[in-house]
Amino acid sequence: MNRIDRITAILIQLQSRKIVRAQEISDRFKISLRTVYRDIKSLEEAGIPILGETGVGYSIMDGYRLPPVMFTKEEAIAFLTAEKLIEKFTDHSTGSSYKSAMYKIRSILRSNEKDMLENIEDHIEVIRRYSPFHSESVDNTLQMILKSISDKKVLHIEYEAFNATEKTSRDIEPVGIFYSGGYWHTIAFCQLRKDYRDFRTDRISQLKMTEMIIHDNHPTLQSYLEKVARKENLEKVVISIDKKTAKYLQEAKYYYGFVDQSAQGDRVLMNFLTPSLDIFVRWFFMFADMAEILEPYSAQGLMKVHIEKLAKKF
Repeated sequence: MNRIDRITAILIQLQSRKIVRAQEISDRFKISLRTVYRDIKSLEEAGIPILGETGVGYSIMDGYRLPPVMFTKEEAIAFLTAEKLIEKFTDHSTGSSYKSAMYKIRSILRSNEKDMLENIEDHIEVIRRYSPFHSESVDNTLQMILKSISDKKVLHIEYEAFNATEKTSRDIEPVGIFYSGGYWHTIAFCQLRKDYRDFRTDRISQLKMTEMIIHDNHPTLQSYLEKVARKENLEKVVISIDKKTAKYLQEAKYYYGFVDQSAQGDRVLMNFLTPSLDIFVRWFFMFADMAEILEPYSAQGLMKVHIEKLAKKF
């Protein structure tokens, strides 16, 4: 970062909080305290009303604003909540970019609003059971994919598929990214396979932008996913389950095609769309004593087959 960009960023940081210590600026930009003092002096000489107190830190005179945009308290809290989510569920590069954007958002808030955000920050937390990226994943995977789409440039990747023993080198033309099942995915046209493929981004060990231009007009991500859903021939399953048991299904039900549910007395009617009836039935066995499959009839037949197989083992 050059000095002009750094000084501008320091100004935004000063506007983002009531008090900013010199050490905080030093840590963020990895510069010495002496350089911090010199940059602050440059801002003062440019006419920025900076107040400094030894042992406390720097602040900008209340009422001074550069950007004309103002946010409501609810909008500010929404941004803070989003920051927590992005930090835990995206790659390092996206998280850093959003944090930088948050400095700009905080910088235009009034003093009492800054106080409110600082106080409420410790009351919002996102618990992540597992990371959508492995430690060895590329830090800027999502940003590179989106830049590839924006610049219409082919990406070269090293990819390890789930059922593969070795990594493969591929040139891909990304269509979009989406988050599902605890991981980020990209749909892209694979030049190796000559077809569209779903790549789980945590399995991309290397990627770089090439100079090859994407000439084809690919479908939008939404239209592609809708087309895939129609081709999968999903089968509808309806179950009736005890209310007390239903609440324990929580996130697991989404992995098996959960659509919606409705209450019926002390039971819950749940609708699913599944690509594999057999896999659904195997999952259903976990709580089968507290539930029943209402449709399709073929699922009931599968249940009987599996029960008979189990009975022969005992």
